[in-house]
Amino acid sequence: MKKSSTRNKSSFDKDRRRKHHHYLVTVYYADGEKFGRVYTDKDKATRFADRQRRSPVVKSARVSQVS
Repeated sequence: MKKSSTRNKSSFDKDRRRKHHHYLVTVYYADGEKFGRVYTDKDKATRFADRQRRSPVVKSARVSQVS
């Protein structure tokens, strides 16, 4: 069984048909709630995650590329 840290990263940039990528922002709140939002612009996704991190009720926020 592999460790989760040694996951193979998908090569999303190899597909020439792709016009844009999708970035999933997952926000974890202190009360255990989880919220996700998908962006096609990495900059907007990163700014949203940074803005959410400033909130005192947010435990963590991460950006991951989904396609």
